[in-house]
Amino acid sequence: MNINATLLGQAISFAIFVWFCMKYVWPPLTAAMEERQKQMSDGLENAEKAQAELDLAKAEVEKQLKEAKQQSAVLIDQANKRANQIVDEAKVIAVKEGDRLKQAAQADIEQEVNSAKEVLRKQVSVLAVAGAEKILESSVDQNAHSEMLNNLAAEL
Repeated sequence: MNINATLLGQAISFAIFVWFCMKYVWPPLTAAMEERQKQMSDGLENAEKAQAELDLAKAEVEKQLKEAKQQSAVLIDQANKRANQIVDEAKVIAVKEGDRLKQAAQADIEQEVNSAKEVLRKQVSVLAVAGAEKILESSVDQNAHSEMLNNLAAEL
């Protein structure tokens, strides 16, 4: 056996093997690797897009949350103002009602005082007539002296 012939045969066999691999094995492998690489780059690109959309969505949520907080603060402020306004209106109504009741009570008191004065005048005039009768020991005609008695009652 000759080493040169063996080496030459192995070199030719190796060259045929390399040619066969490059012609039939290598293209599907490179195509599969390129497709896998494309899928990974698409996946990374989609992940970056999704991250960007997520960041935009978070910013939008924060913006809407801030607006909602501002609106709620405005609504609370308006509710507090309305509550204060209602309390103030109730106070005004209560003061008016108190004044009305006070005036009504004063009118009732004044009417009762006048009524009591009238009753006292009548009683004083009757007592004055009775006293005059006793003093004069004669009957004083009430009809004849009614004008004088009315003047006396008015003075009292």
